[in-house]
Amino acid sequence: MNLDSLFLIVIGTIFINNFVLSRFLGLCPFLGVSRSLDSAFGMGMAVIFVMTIASFVTWPIYHLVLVPYGISYLRTIVFILVIASLVQFVELVMLKTAPALYQALGIFLPLITTNCAILGVAVLNIDDDLSLIEALVQGFSSGVGFTLALLLMAGIRERLELGEVPVVCRGVPIAIICAGLMSIAFLGFAGFSLK
Repeated sequence: MNLDSLFLIVIGTIFINNFVLSRFLGLCPFLGVSRSLDSAFGMGMAVIFVMTIASFVTWPIYHLVLVPYGISYLRTIVFILVIASLVQFVELVMLKTAPALYQALGIFLPLITTNCAILGVAVLNIDDDLSLIEALVQGFSSGVGFTLALLLMAGIRERLELGEVPVVCRGVPIAIICAGLMSIAFLGFAGFSLK
């Protein structure tokens, strides 16, 4: 493990293998919370926190508990339980410290528990055979990439509210069209070589 590999993980998970725009994970909160920049930023910070901590907690559980006891087949269930506990913690903290943001996020905050992007990063950390530090970096930078996609989409959707959009395209249809175009743009990063 060196700084170059960590840098490639960061660039790769933010731009090239973005969980929302390249891997198509976490689309429900992406489309649901991206109506305003404030709620998108709040959700993004919550996802960064949960992805980072989930990566930090699930890696040792897998390597120090599940594998030595020969129960690695329970990986998905255990990871979901860890993620659900972390989301409950985030909800409690947000309710006490930022009740307006808690109300703005609404049902999408508890849906972080079932956000496949968070489970996806925990599983990919194991499947890619990353070290603990690499898993932590991938978890954090995946959250940053998720937040970047949310903020870009929220900015576009706020601008679309001011523009003249045909009636049949207003709301979810134009959001899906924009998400598709953003995805095509981010997939263009996959053609670049960093070497």
